[in-house]
Amino acid sequence: MTSPDPLPPAASRCPVAHGAEPLPLYGSDYKRDPYPLYRQLRETGPVHRVRFPSGIAAWLVTGYQAAHQALNDPRLGKNHSLGNDNWRKLASIMPEPQHSQLQAHLLHQDPPKHTGMRRLVLDAFAPRRIDSLRPRFQQLADALVDTLPATGGADLIGGFAAHFPFRVLAEVIGLPDELARRFDRDWGKVVQPVGPDDPGRPAYEGRLRALQGYIADVVAAKRGEQADDDLLGRLVVARDSGELSPEELDSMIFQLLVAGQEPVTNQISTMLMTLLRHPDQLERLRREPALLPRAIEELMRYDSAFELTTWRFFAEDSELHGTRIPAGDSVIVSLCAANRDPEQFPDADGLDFDRTPNAHLAFGHGIHFCPGAALARAELQIAIGTLLARLPGLHPAVDESEIEWIPAVLARGVNRLPVAYDKRD
Repeated sequence: MTSPDPLPPAASRCPVAHGAEPLPLYGSDYKRDPYPLYRQLRETGPVHRVRFPSGIAAWLVTGYQAAHQALNDPRLGKNHSLGNDNWRKLASIMPEPQHSQLQAHLLHQDPPKHTGMRRLVLDAFAPRRIDSLRPRFQQLADALVDTLPATGGADLIGGFAAHFPFRVLAEVIGLPDELARRFDRDWGKVVQPVGPDDPGRPAYEGRLRALQGYIADVVAAKRGEQADDDLLGRLVVARDSGELSPEELDSMIFQLLVAGQEPVTNQISTMLMTLLRHPDQLERLRREPALLPRAIEELMRYDSAFELTTWRFFAEDSELHGTRIPAGDSVIVSLCAANRDPEQFPDADGLDFDRTPNAHLAFGHGIHFCPGAALARAELQIAIGTLLARLPGLHPAVDESEIEWIPAVLARGVNRLPVAYDKRD
């Protein structure tokens, strides 16, 4: 698989000067390869005005040091109540009543509420516990590979990456088997809201209602078990004791089910795309499986599934790296742009499995650092290691121009990845 050509439509646009028309941050060319554009933006300054498909304009932070500081800036809050009227009018956020009922999770909370809610989930994702579950994760990965065609090829998204993270997640959080079988991956698209006049709005609202009904069934099932020996059970107990509100409980389950598995699916897809574009590195990793932990870190740095962070807001007009930001305007940090900053990473556009140290920001930083990072690392190491070991001769089955990148605003990944291989081991 050859590397894509540079981005003619997006990368040729000049970076936006303050006060100029915001730079569109969307489109198929941009999603296919945003890095030329990010390079231009970094070279002209750390903060830029950009526009998203919804029409909302935001302030984009690029560059490693600027991103690191923004992610740790206590002035920047995550609660949507901080957004101003202009942001709320245009932002593609989940409509009511679901916004109030499903968006009160960790990503949209600030201390002290965030601190207490985060504490409820940390034990389930502790590195020691995740390490103890690795043999089970390996069984799940092997079982999925066993279902792939013995020879020829397969779509590694539909045949593996779309299922492995959810099966792992169900084990980790205590989702009952019957409910795990009922989960519809299509519900994950609720994190990509569409406006009220969009022709896809009825389907979007249908997904929301179905997911909300499913979450109610999860709560009822765990309450019926009357046990707190898994994460879902402990969250229900916290709700019944008054530690969580009903909306916070539903929101945390929503976040676990959607944010706990779809980003890992996307990250597996970006890693496979990178390896297929670098067949020499793919073969090296196959020959030297001991490289996996370090290689996974470099693959996350090189092309992160979390391209951009979610919204942040200043409660009052504030200065950010020399730029005046009005209160309630949205501030977004580009993790991908930060991870390719040559001032932090020598040969930043190169793929180097020997890179050390590798302080990438793929999991964020600060108080909102991903609590499931240890789980994601284990999943990615097992997924990539298993596919490389068991599918010898792995190579693309289609031209890269036929690969469709998901149009999600904040995420990177591909919907399908047809590959060929010699014979499944």
